[in-house]
Amino acid sequence: MECVVQGIIETQHVEALEVLLQGLSGVPKERVRVHELCLKSVPMLEVRLLCDLAQPTPSWTIRHVGGAMRGAGAEQISILVRTIVESKASSNVLRYFYGIGYKLDHEILKVGFAFRFQRGAQFTVTVTSANKMPKLHATDEAVQVTPGIQLVEITAPAAANNYNDVVSAVTSFCEYLAPLLHLSKPGNSTGIVPTAGAAAASLMSSGGAKTL
Repeated sequence: MECVVQGIIETQHVEALEVLLQGLSGVPKERVRVHELCLKSVPMLEVRLLCDLAQPTPSWTIRHVGGAMRGAGAEQISILVRTIVESKASSNVLRYFYGIGYKLDHEILKVGFAFRFQRGAQFTVTVTSANKMPKLHATDEAVQVTPGIQLVEITAPAAANNYNDVVSAVTSFCEYLAPLLHLSKPGNSTGIVPTAGAAAASLMSSGGAKTL
């Protein structure tokens, strides 16, 4: 399973968010350039193929996102807990899925950066812009879908016996980012923080956050 929250931030404040994340994580950022293909089969089974173009040798990952945890406890928390299955694949994975009946639904190129670090849980924080291709697989010609907005996503792996601890860790970490962006369950975006500009200016003038 994984715990996940998302939010959006104006591109003009991304540099301040990067400074804050650098201070909070104490690790260098990683470049993100991922070609994501969504494939669907006749019975509407869906998988996503991710090609990491930031690596010297592009690598492929098969990712299937399952259903969210249900029940009264799940409804009361602001973190989405869902099942997820990932596996590495060879470069002919797209041809394989086409061969067994899957068809391309849509594709997107995600460009930005990520921080991966341990803080009560194993966090991955990604800040990316969504880019669409004018023609099939033309990643070099991709253009931004929303030039002024970028997506922020925080994920942390969890298991049935520790997801409460992971939820608490993610919730606590979100509080540090609250001056710059709202974070909530995917699909429940609450928009942009009105005072993010002032918070970003304060961060940049003070040189960012110290490692905590």
